[in-house]
Amino acid sequence: MKIQHKITQIKFNSKGKGNPLVLLHGFLEDNKIWRIYQEILSKSRQVITIDLLGHGESGSIGEVHSMEEMCDAVIAVLDYLEIEKASFGGHSMGGYVIMEILKKYPEKITNISLINSSPAEDTPEKKENRDRVANLAKKNKEAFVSMAISNLLTSDNNKKFKPEIELLKTEAQKMSSENIVAATIGMKERQDSIKAFKQFQGDKFIILGMQDPVLDIDKTIEIATSTNANLIEFPDGHLSFIENKDQLLHFLQSKG
Repeated sequence: MKIQHKITQIKFNSKGKGNPLVLLHGFLEDNKIWRIYQEILSKSRQVITIDLLGHGESGSIGEVHSMEEMCDAVIAVLDYLEIEKASFGGHSMGGYVIMEILKKYPEKITNISLINSSPAEDTPEKKENRDRVANLAKKNKEAFVSMAISNLLTSDNNKKFKPEIELLKTEAQKMSSENIVAATIGMKERQDSIKAFKQFQGDKFIILGMQDPVLDIDKTIEIATSTNANLIEFPDGHLSFIENKDQLLHFLQSKG
């Protein structure tokens, strides 16, 4: 289903009833990464999955898609569904969007699961890398997408999960280079959310892949400790929804 939001439309899926859970995808992904999760989890609760701005079947609203703009699009879907409060789980960039929701609409959140994500802002080095990513996406989108997704997990897991990874790449190639750049700059410009995350009184979890090449493992563990968040450790890389599907599903069934 789609709703009108500002100058574009936002695609979402809602299934099940009661105790709503919102699952947000990451950069270069769309709501289909949660398809199996939604099928299973919706047997006991309402599960909402959303294509974030410029991803999947949701449109664009400008040259930069800030995390705040993405947050507002998510809230527009929840308002349409008349959902006053929900649990939130977000993969990578989806977690950054949850942090904006926490700062702007804290009353909407019951609990938080940051999946291969962090409340911290980008380091100066990471911000420089975002600029390189934007330039690569402009010059050769196809090569960038293939390389970027392959680099999220170990070479062994690239082989082990080859069909799933190829599907991710195929879907990501449908994104325009302009929307890839818009999200990249949006992530680069996001503000630190560690203080807000620490102050949040509901249940909060950081799910960390111990071979994640994107996150600073030690820093993420330190953040979990300093913010009183529950740390859940998985053995693999940045794509826990693929690499550790059974464990993540079990977690969401019991805690999410």
